Amino acid sequence: MKHLKSRLDESILVCVYYGLNGERLIRRGHKLATLLDCPLYILTVDSQPLDAFDAEKSGYIEQWQQLAEELQVEEFIIKDNEKRPIQKVINEIARNYEVTQIIVGQSAQSRWEEITRGSFLNVLLKEVPFVDFHIVSIKRPTEDDSYEIYEKGVRAYLITGDAQHKVAFTCPKSPSLEGIFFKEIGTDFDNGIFKFTYNNKMHELTITEGLVVDPGKIPTGAIPKVNA
Repeated sequence: MKHLKSRLDESILVCVYYGLNGERLIRRGHKLATLLDCPLYILTVDSQPLDAFDAEKSGYIEQWQQLAEELQVEEFIIKDNEKRPIQKVINEIARNYEVTQIIVGQSAQSRWEEITRGSFLNVLLKEVPFVDFHIVSIKRPTEDDSYEIYEKGVRAYLITGDAQHKVAFTCPKSPSLEGIFFKEIGTDFDNGIFKFTYNNKMHELTITEGLVVDPGKIPTGAIPKVNA
């Protein structure tokens, strides 16, 4: 159930970046929002466009989206292809969503770390003076090796042919779905995963010998139909 602003008129924004502590911060924010009976928003910022994310980043985005749905947060906000300074983005989101409290994590491997240290914190406080900040001290995350079995992602295209869906690595003339293919390490075949975005949501397909294992996971309309 979504929350309306309570009599305290509070709204909470959790800022997350890639790492194992993202879920902890989100759950911390959810606990506080539950206590205050107020809206909760999640924000992540990246200078790259969403469809250029590697497997690790895509994995975190997918996990956070699922957690956001599970906890019924008001909105999971992705600011991709963002060239502005972080404090400018936070300011914009905080004003647009009438945020009163912001939660960020202090992590040695997180981009948000610079927010919690030295003069940059002063810059942020001056940029967003109308909110209260919660700086959560967290341990250095251990390396997430969930995607180590894959090579670096390459741009690929999903096409339909002979009642099957297959991966191509050159832009086809026929209708296709563009995404990123992550090949399994140590195989001569096109085995791996195909990541793509559709309707602002990240999707993942298992690929075996160049073919989609479960075509039912492809959203309707994601691959345009061939004109008759």
